[in-house]
Amino acid sequence: MNIEEFRDYCLSKKGTTESFPFGEETLVFKVMDKMYALTGVENFVSTNLKCDPELALDLRDRYHAVKPGFHMNKKHWNTVTFNDDAKDHEIFEWVDHSYDLVVKSLTKKLKEELAAL
Repeated sequence: MNIEEFRDYCLSKKGTTESFPFGEETLVFKVMDKMYALTGVENFVSTNLKCDPELALDLRDRYHAVKPGFHMNKKHWNTVTFNDDAKDHEIFEWVDHSYDLVVKSLTKKLKEELAAL
């Protein structure tokens, strides 16, 4: 996977925006201003994705590519290394899971705004 494929996939998710709140080297994807994915721009080797805590532990046990979230809450975030033992389609599924978790946690008002987009 390359950064263009990853970026295009994230931006295809409804209500997604991209920004650089942590500096120009870290690209952040948000839905309704809530983060669901982060990745390096110059050093595109991994992504941080939000994850259900039980699933996060399971994925870490099953995949070498999945580790506790680097610089993130280790209970709720995983760092996934690209081009390791996780296939691209699996990483895209985990992006979906991260996005869905964030959408699920939105207020009713924000969910309505997202639905209207």
